[in-house]
Amino acid sequence: MTSLPFRDRSDAGQCLAAELRHHKLPSNAVILALPRGGIPVGFAIAQALHLPLDVIVARKLGVPWQPELAMGAIAGQSTALDEELIRELGVSRQDVDAIVTREKAELERREKLYRGGRPPRDLHGRTVVLVDDGLATGSTMLAAARCVRSLGPESLRIAVPVGSRQGCQLVGSECDECICLAEPRPFAAVGQWYEDFRQVSDAQVTNLLEQCRRQAV
Repeated sequence: MTSLPFRDRSDAGQCLAAELRHHKLPSNAVILALPRGGIPVGFAIAQALHLPLDVIVARKLGVPWQPELAMGAIAGQSTALDEELIRELGVSRQDVDAIVTREKAELERREKLYRGGRPPRDLHGRTVVLVDDGLATGSTMLAAARCVRSLGPESLRIAVPVGSRQGCQLVGSECDECICLAEPRPFAAVGQWYEDFRQVSDAQVTNLLEQCRRQAV
């Protein structure tokens, strides 16, 4: 039984690492984390399990007049749209396209910043554990999972400390296994299940990724 709230993202990652030990990950496994919030979680897992850490950039597509409400997400060349919500709210296709274009530009900026010019890790034939600090709607993780699937991994597992039942069900069909330590109800936002949920900076992301790279050399 997972005790909530987690102290912070590092504590959540350590709890996830303890769970993942029971899943007997192969030696070729790689941790892929969604920035920014998923990176400290992924870093704690990578350190505990002695696995490489890499980043996969995904961007939420927010409703124009309520940006915190996700109507979809993008990652790589993959886009996941909540068409039912888009119709329900009356968001025009023009508005959707404009937001996709804007978020793709930010996605590319972050890819360059976080990777420092390095190419993405080759995932073909490997076991990938896709990590974030939590799942609310699940749309961002869904786009990330579809992107990873297109890169030919042998197995894809999604691991999060906490998530909504709806979010876990949504992403479950896109992976071989969805590992979620807690599905509390009611579920309003990921941050409510952390004592410390302060924003993670780009500098923190690049620092943690660089630490893992140096250790792997």
